[in-house]
Amino acid sequence: MNKKKKVVVIGGGNGSATIIRSLKCNVDLFDISAIISMADSGGSSGRLREEFDTLPPGDILRAILAMSANYDYETILKPLFYKKRYQGINKLNGHNLGNIFLVLASQYSGDFVSAVRALEQSVGAVGKVYPSTVNRVQLVAELDNGDEVFSEAEIDRPKYDRSIKIKKIKLSDKAIIYPEAFETIVKADYIIFSTGSLFCSVIATILPDGFADAFLKSNAKFIYIAGNKFELDGETGPICMSKNLNTLEEYLPRRIDKMIFNVHELNELQKEYYKNKRWGLLDYDPENVKSTVIVGENFERKIGGLDANILGNIFKRELV
Repeated sequence: MNKKKKVVVIGGGNGSATIIRSLKCNVDLFDISAIISMADSGGSSGRLREEFDTLPPGDILRAILAMSANYDYETILKPLFYKKRYQGINKLNGHNLGNIFLVLASQYSGDFVSAVRALEQSVGAVGKVYPSTVNRVQLVAELDNGDEVFSEAEIDRPKYDRSIKIKKIKLSDKAIIYPEAFETIVKADYIIFSTGSLFCSVIATILPDGFADAFLKSNAKFIYIAGNKFELDGETGPICMSKNLNTLEEYLPRRIDKMIFNVHELNELQKEYYKNKRWGLLDYDPENVKSTVIVGENFERKIGGLDANILGNIFKRELV
């Protein structure tokens, strides 16, 4: 019997949750871990990190819920722990059960990761989720006009002219990779950089010191799931496939081995879904990619958005 492949997912909340659910379709084949950005500063997470001087819980919460083997993510866990927000209860307003659980459990135990492990156990997680760092950090974006923008929330929902692009992203303070995240990368067979915001989710995760060293010590293949979309109101990053790839590689010590891209042509229903979500389509330009293997596949849901089950079948073929 073949050993399970050790697969590590790297990114933010929504994108990583989709990738985890895809891998979970073949839990008999994959030993799944995830390393999640700790730079989130918007919404409930932003308020909690300020009030309790804690790490932001929202992105890591979604990854934990996606790991559950006991309960369905979309119909049970996401509505219960993430989507439902308290209203009319003073300081709880706008927060969800999952974020409050992680913050209060970390306050009680004195350790954020202990709170993560407790929630993993509660939902029957099939793998472990790690913070990228346990240092308090903020994102800083250097724009191509020379200005700097501070905090993930301001970069992810920019108030400046959208024609001004992000030139470089960095952390406000020194941060060190979480030690277990380092070891997980070194032992991995595959490292998957998830779909989602390129700067605010994916690159933000790998900025702490130690990630480059971990990547160099690992023999893992690098896989990038670019998806097919970007947020029209989101970060001002690249809007074509090749530039997404090139930008990510600027923050890595070696090249991406394989890129999986959703080449589906949207029907009218899906176009309406994208319009309502305020999503644009990344330009598909494989002719501008020289050394990375491009896997063009259709993994679109019927209503729009990426289909975790179809992507799971692609992983079964590409990673085994």
